[in-house]
Amino acid sequence: MGAPTFARKLGRPKPRDVIAGLVTGLFSIPEGMAYASIGGFNPVTGIYAGIMPGIIGSLFARTVLMVTTLTSAIALTSRSVLKEAGLDPQDPANVAALALVVGAVMLLFGLLRFGSIMNFVSNAVMTGFSTGIALQIVAGVLGDATGYKPQSGNTIGKFIDSLAHIGLWHPAAVAVALGTVAVWAVFHFIKPLESFATLLALVVVTAVVAVAHIDVETVGDIASIANALPPVTVPNFAAMPELIVGGVAVALVALAQAAGISAAVPNPDGSRTNMNGDFLAQGAANVAGGLFGALPAGGSLSRTGVATSAGAQTRWAGIFAGLWLALLVLVAGSAAEIIPMPVIGGLILVIGAELIVGRLPDIKLVLRVAPLSAVAMLVTFAATTQLPLHTAIVIGVITSLVLYCAKVAETAQLVALTPAPDGGWQQAPVPERCASNDVTVLHYAGVGLFAEVARIDETWPRADGTTNAVVVLSLRALPDVPSSVTIKALRRWAGQLTANNGRLIISGVNPGTAEVLRRGGLDDLLGDDGVVPASDRIFGALDVAVERGRAWVAAQTGKPGDSPQRDSN
Repeated sequence: MGAPTFARKLGRPKPRDVIAGLVTGLFSIPEGMAYASIGGFNPVTGIYAGIMPGIIGSLFARTVLMVTTLTSAIALTSRSVLKEAGLDPQDPANVAALALVVGAVMLLFGLLRFGSIMNFVSNAVMTGFSTGIALQIVAGVLGDATGYKPQSGNTIGKFIDSLAHIGLWHPAAVAVALGTVAVWAVFHFIKPLESFATLLALVVVTAVVAVAHIDVETVGDIASIANALPPVTVPNFAAMPELIVGGVAVALVALAQAAGISAAVPNPDGSRTNMNGDFLAQGAANVAGGLFGALPAGGSLSRTGVATSAGAQTRWAGIFAGLWLALLVLVAGSAAEIIPMPVIGGLILVIGAELIVGRLPDIKLVLRVAPLSAVAMLVTFAATTQLPLHTAIVIGVITSLVLYCAKVAETAQLVALTPAPDGGWQQAPVPERCASNDVTVLHYAGVGLFAEVARIDETWPRADGTTNAVVVLSLRALPDVPSSVTIKALRRWAGQLTANNGRLIISGVNPGTAEVLRRGGLDDLLGDDGVVPASDRIFGALDVAVERGRAWVAAQTGKPGDSPQRDSN
């Protein structure tokens, strides 16, 4: 892409983009630190995830208002991946290695145009996953909000452990956390201040704690924040092979969240979003961010929502958010060290509760209208709360694929077609046996998956005891190339007819399917005229196939056959 073309794509910033960027950059300080903290990382890496990744992501994203930065799901999944690999999440080299692997996976997905893979992650699975993530978020800050660190490594176990040791909660920490929630609620219900509620709660409660000298843990007790831009970080290259599988899981989590943003936030200029372009943008953002101390990043719905509610009009809002955040860190980064951890815990409790409440309509909808999908949702939710997150997302993707295949297999059907009184064809039940000295017309609607063959086999008409029976099988609606199992089934059905002096004619196939049928050896059984290619006319190929079948029967019996006249329009 040349410089003039890129400049046109970038466009000119609007005044409201500057303001939206400032609001988003300010919001990124508490939220970035909070998300990094619940993942067990140095809180400052959460801030850094909004600088370089935010700028690069907004420069190249095809969803122009999407803000690329750290999310709670990415933080928790990243922690699981590093923990499984036996790597210290506090070591910047390990964080950089994971970010680079995640970025490389995203770039590869974008180059291979794998954007459609997100279509296989069902809404039910994403509902279960995001609800489980929200519960993990709340469980992850119980220690900050209560002063008692649950010892259980299990999400549900943390709640049980925390409640069982309520006597060990620190009153000051609990008071500060509850005060944070209360202050947030006050500002949240004041409409002009709603977008700033999290930031205002952070500032107000931090000031009260500092002035009142309340003894609680602060960010400075965990990590120091220098008044400096993100440092150049050398990744732990030796650890990268161990992080590949986990990196794919983190990338899937991030890309799935970004896909939701792409659908929910249309481009203001009317241009089309492109998921593969967003994959590439997030990949570049992670590669750049990994070299500058940032945790893995992806499209953030909360940060994008802040930007749009603050008036973002172009991709410059996200670029300014990263630039403003860099300036704030450079000028006053060390001031963030006085932020009390119970304040961050209180804010995360709010964020987690909002996420859970926000998913309730989807949960109710899935439970009410889709029993099979409800099972997938519950399986994913259980996996998310009981297993490492990168394992849970893989289970979720597999569950989605299995669910998709099951639904496709259910909808696949074999029907008979008979002449309609007014011309054309009408559906009828499949006969139990092929008609001797006649043409039986069947239509198959499916996608060629092997799971469908058994069901079709049950309804395929029997050929034994017949003679000179022709079956015309219409495959016009078949959207993809048949599987090898389907080819074997077609060979078996054709063989049964041939053994009883009958034949099978296949009609309406596309060139790809025709080539697979030929390579599968079906032309030996069907004959040179046994496959009729699809035509532009609806059921035009079927009419040709039926005419061939009737002519073949006539040649076998010595009686002239009637060629059907069908209205093909």
